[in-house]
Amino acid sequence: MTDNFQPWCPRVAVATIVESENRFLLVEETILGERVINQPAGHLEYGESLVSAAQREALEETGWEIRVTGLVGIYRFNPPQSPGVTYHRFCFVGEPINHIGNQVLDDEIEQVLWLTYADIIQRKSSLRSPLVLRCIEDYQKGYRYPLELIVEPA
Repeated sequence: MTDNFQPWCPRVAVATIVESENRFLLVEETILGERVINQPAGHLEYGESLVSAAQREALEETGWEIRVTGLVGIYRFNPPQSPGVTYHRFCFVGEPINHIGNQVLDDEIEQVLWLTYADIIQRKSSLRSPLVLRCIEDYQKGYRYPLELIVEPA
């Protein structure tokens, strides 16, 4: 090992697919000056469980309290605009429980959207990353894994 060795550190992100009445809960957000569409998603914070992070991000970005019911998949993504950066995205499925109308949303959130799959396809060029559509399509294929698959400290 050399003195300038720096370990590679992937970033952990969570996202949640929430569907109600054939519409998906999404957000329009401004990232680096561009408006994009994404699932409620964000970064895992130190000491936080993956499920707690998914629930927190949904609330902070949409005002919806959700119940996470399963794991759709684990995805790796290297954004082309950020060489050397790798995200490991844990995509969950959740149910809407309660909307908190006076919830202050994260600063970058422009609006909360409930879109059909057809709406999402129409706005495909506005998706934050290819994982947004991939996760929805995996969800539609029935991909569901039990939460017990994730082992975390108690």
